[in-house]
Amino acid sequence: MTPPRESEPAEAALRSAVAHSRDPAGRVDAQVTLARFWRERGDYRRAGVLLALTLHAAERIYGADCPEVAAVCNEWGVLGKYTGHFDRSQGLYLRALAICENTYGSDHDTVATLCHNLGGLAHARGTHHEGEPWAARSVSIRTRLHGPDHLLVAADRPAWAALLDGCGRPGDAETQLRAALTVFQHVHGAEHYEIAVSTHNLAAIQHRRGHHTAAINGYTRALTLKARLLGGSHPDLATTLVNLATAHRQRGDHDQAAPHYARAVAILTPHVTPDHPTLSAARRGLSLSGTEGPYA
Repeated sequence: MTPPRESEPAEAALRSAVAHSRDPAGRVDAQVTLARFWRERGDYRRAGVLLALTLHAAERIYGADCPEVAAVCNEWGVLGKYTGHFDRSQGLYLRALAICENTYGSDHDTVATLCHNLGGLAHARGTHHEGEPWAARSVSIRTRLHGPDHLLVAADRPAWAALLDGCGRPGDAETQLRAALTVFQHVHGAEHYEIAVSTHNLAAIQHRRGHHTAAINGYTRALTLKARLLGGSHPDLATTLVNLATAHRQRGDHDQAAPHYARAVAILTPHVTPDHPTLSAARRGLSLSGTEGPYA
């Protein structure tokens, strides 16, 4: 992840690549890269507008069933998971998956990525039993392709773990998370986004077990690392803020909970749909009603 203070020259370079591309296919690639950059910065509105235009352009240039179109569908699907446009995301992911399976076969990294993303979307919707087979398939494909200790396998494990936990299998979830964390720390050291995600999810398991102090410590570590990597107002901080606040409230620390809920509401409101699950959880928590468990 690029630190926020470095975003302006990077964005200028990406916008220049779009503006000066003479090749239509190259322009599509440049637009996808720029949209991804905006999404990672938390600028969901501009990313969505650009991806809608880019999909139409890709279909015109490549045809409806080409891998290049699948790449745009996947990127727009990822964005929709964050903004709460879940039905549209699912349709985009499934379209991309059909294209890639037809093009590459069933055992391919791109197919694994789309299975991973379908699992992540189901997790965002709270339909854990629907998403768990997708995540398991992603890990299975990558393990066959790369071996169990590969970084790509490790990157898939936390997503599977979150769904396993949601299915009531916290022991299996913890096994997957600790295996992933070992690989991440070996490859990346201490400062990496995936380490923050795994730390958050391990804290969520402790939270579900009722170990509130352990959960608070884990969420706090994850939040600190996310803020350092992404910036203090990035929408991705909101889930950790909501869970941290909820753990404080369930331990009886209402004064410590409220600021975290309020911060999550302030971060998310400009970027997501009004009924987005994390925003709704933050608002319920702020009113001290509901949100009785972690939102992982």
